[in-house]
Amino acid sequence: MKPLEGHIAVVAGATRGAGRGIAEMLGEAGATVYVTGRSSRGQLSDMGRTETIEETAELVTARGGRGIPVRVDHTVEEEVRALFEQVRREQDGRLDLLVNDVWGGDSLMEWGKMFWERPLADGLLMQRRAVHSHMITSYYGAPLLVANRRGLIVEITDGWDYRYRGNLYYSLAKISAIHLAEAMAEELRPHHVAAVAVTPGFLRSEAMLDHFGVTKDNWRDAAEKDPHFMMSETPHYVGRAVAALAADPRIMDKSGQALTSWGLSDEYGFADEDGSRPHWGNYAAEQGFYAETDKP
Repeated sequence: MKPLEGHIAVVAGATRGAGRGIAEMLGEAGATVYVTGRSSRGQLSDMGRTETIEETAELVTARGGRGIPVRVDHTVEEEVRALFEQVRREQDGRLDLLVNDVWGGDSLMEWGKMFWERPLADGLLMQRRAVHSHMITSYYGAPLLVANRRGLIVEITDGWDYRYRGNLYYSLAKISAIHLAEAMAEELRPHHVAAVAVTPGFLRSEAMLDHFGVTKDNWRDAAEKDPHFMMSETPHYVGRAVAALAADPRIMDKSGQALTSWGLSDEYGFADEDGSRPHWGNYAAEQGFYAETDKP
């Protein structure tokens, strides 16, 4: 039996990147996964990407789970409410896992600019997409978990602490996800529901492959432009991290923590799809990106 056979999951923001990798790996573990996002066949979002929730759902099913695509704008309360009403109706009230991976901030970013040099509207919209959407989704998803007195909420973020991340608006969004997990953990604890934040390392997403002009097959060629890319990981790596957490009977011991794909690989023993186990924490310490004592 697969470890998540019979489990019901919602992955919010599963169209591409980490969200798609997480949905796929939950499918690999046997879960039924509601795949949500704004990009649907015939109705793409403003992200300028071609990936769709239907494609992700098909990948989930191909992995051995069951993928169910539902088009949802997670900044729209009525759409989120309808999503969880659908889950409640179709799954007899059961929900085991909620993953908040909605981002939508790439087009709003401009590295190297101070916060007062960028349009305030872009910074506020980033918080709406990457923070408010998570709050709305958890608000309507948590009651299903609480009613079953078990389950897990995962906040996908960038980084594991509260340090500045090179851009005020970006930092605020990513740090907020960590604190959402920490704060939700406190309020969910009496109901035996856990909440954690999880970060991937240097993510080899579809957008990043395009940025470097490489593919899944020749991705190492990107090291000519950025040697750090050799320590990158596929979205399946953080996906297996989330699947391992969802299957852990002692998940409450981790509730409230900010975790990493590489740290969870050390603990649970899973590998990336090519059998490697990239460890961004060790690599970043060796490169002097942060002090050894700061390593997660």
